[in-house]
Amino acid sequence: MTAYICMPELPEVETIVRELAPRLRGRHIVSVEVLQPRITRHSKTDITTVLPGRRIEEVRRHGKFIIVDLDQGCLTIHLGMTGQLLFDTAPGPYTRVIFVLDDAVLLYDDTRMFGAIEFGAARVERLGPDALTQLAPDKLKRKAPVKAVLLNQAVFSGIGNIYADEALFRAGIKPTARNISRPRAEKLLAAVDDVLREAIEHRGSSVSDYVDTEGRRGSFQQQHRVYAREKLPCVVCGTPIRKIVVGGRGTHYCPKCQR
Repeated sequence: MTAYICMPELPEVETIVRELAPRLRGRHIVSVEVLQPRITRHSKTDITTVLPGRRIEEVRRHGKFIIVDLDQGCLTIHLGMTGQLLFDTAPGPYTRVIFVLDDAVLLYDDTRMFGAIEFGAARVERLGPDALTQLAPDKLKRKAPVKAVLLNQAVFSGIGNIYADEALFRAGIKPTARNISRPRAEKLLAAVDDVLREAIEHRGSSVSDYVDTEGRRGSFQQQHRVYAREKLPCVVCGTPIRKIVVGGRGTHYCPKCQR
């Protein structure tokens, strides 16, 4: 069986934000210990010196980024492939950053260390609109394969491999289609919105390392119709699901239902 390692996408990050926001809001950061400097490689400011004493005002999300608004400035967190934010648990072998709060601890664990924590929001500001906002169908009318367009974070922010495959299946559009018509683009964006919201209700998809802030797995992987179902029968027509590569990413689709 193929082993899938997936970056947390919008539904997984949204689940974490909804859990963290009421727990962190109003707390103060007492100290920060960076155990692995690679995690702060994008930060131009030393978070161990600038964060202590700051009050957490809000926790929100844009695309796949977690944004912690402070009384002065903000902290942004990208989970990469295997990043995890764990609330009030003991540090482990993969703990990379420890945030000591006034009456709690927040850990950042990351096995493969592709994630990043930085002071400021420069990278977030370069992203396209969040995928749960009103998206423009004309953005999908491009020469590139539509799957690649969906994954382009400068076009729509938050859609990754799992939910691109699932939305394309629901819309009946082949991942390699190009320059799709406006009606098909509108149908696809409606499918994107539906699948993302359904996945949030199921607390995301746990197909590899993703867990919530208490180490619990999501359950939307049980609702996947094409992703990671190569050679299994399509849930609609029974045709075996195919796997191809689009834009360097493994891509699953039904050759009969998607045109």
